[in-house]
Amino acid sequence: MKNVIMPDSAPAGEKRSRNWRMMQRSPMLCAGAGIGAVVLLVALFSPWLVLNDPLLIQMSERLQSPSLTYPLGTDHLGRCIFSRLMAGTSATLGLSLLASFIVVAIGVPVGLIAGFASRRADAFLMRLADGAGALPEFLLAIAVAGFLGPGLTNVIIAIAAVKWIGYARLVRGIVLTERNKDYILASIVSGSGKWTIVRLHLLRQVYSPAAIMAAADVGKTILLISALSYLGLGAQPPSPEWGAMLSDGRPYFQTAPELMVYPGLCILIVVLACNLLSDGLRDALDIRSRS
Repeated sequence: MKNVIMPDSAPAGEKRSRNWRMMQRSPMLCAGAGIGAVVLLVALFSPWLVLNDPLLIQMSERLQSPSLTYPLGTDHLGRCIFSRLMAGTSATLGLSLLASFIVVAIGVPVGLIAGFASRRADAFLMRLADGAGALPEFLLAIAVAGFLGPGLTNVIIAIAAVKWIGYARLVRGIVLTERNKDYILASIVSGSGKWTIVRLHLLRQVYSPAAIMAAADVGKTILLISALSYLGLGAQPPSPEWGAMLSDGRPYFQTAPELMVYPGLCILIVVLACNLLSDGLRDALDIRSRS
C-alpha cells in the first residue's frame, strides 16, 4: 500500500518532549497540578497532620472557637474540625481515585471492544450503555446506592455502574474514526491481528482523550461521593468524610455555618484543581485543540 500516513511520524522521545514543553506553558495545567499535588501530599501525610482524635466526642468542648488546640474550632459533638478535615482528605480523595480507576478499567476496554470487534458485540454493548445512560448519572447512582444500601463500598459500585458509559462511548467513537485510516489498513495488510492493532495503534489515540476525561471525572466523582454521603447513602457516622461532614453541619448552619463552610471549601478546591488539570491537559495533549 502506497502513501500510508501514520498518525504521528515524530519519534516517541521527540513527541514526549514536545508534550512536556506544552504542559509547562499551560498556566491552567500548572495551577491544577500544583493544587492537586498539595492535596495529594495532605492525603498521604494526613495521619501526621491530625492534631486530635477526629472521632473523639467531647460534649464539654462542643462548638468551640478556633484556638491553638483546635485550629478551626470544634463541631456540635466537640470533635476537632481541622483533624476531621485532614482525615477526610485521604478518605474522600482515596475513594474518588479508586472509583475513577475502576470506571476507566471498565469503560476503556468496553469501548475498544465495541469499536473494533464484531457488529453484534458493538450493538449489544451500546444498547447496554444506552439503557444504563437513560437516566441522569446522579439519579441512577442514587437508585443503585439505595438498592444496595448505605456504605462506601456500595457507593463505589454505584459510581462504577453509571460512569463507565462515558468512557465507553468516547473510546468507541475514537476507534470507529481511526479503524479505516491508512495506517490501520496497512497493519491489517501486513498480517497484524486485531488486538495487536489495538495495543500498538489504537491505545495511543485513546490515552489522551481518556486522560483528559479522567482528570475532570475525579472532581465529578468527589461531588457524587459527597452528595451520596450527604444524603446518608455513603459514609456513615462518625466517618470523617467531607460529604458526611456537610450533612452533620446542616442543622447548625445558622448558628455555626463553619461546620458546612470548611468541608464545602475543601470540595470546591479539589474540584477546581481537577477542572484546571483537565483543561490544561486538553490544551497540551489534544491535537484538535492545537490545530
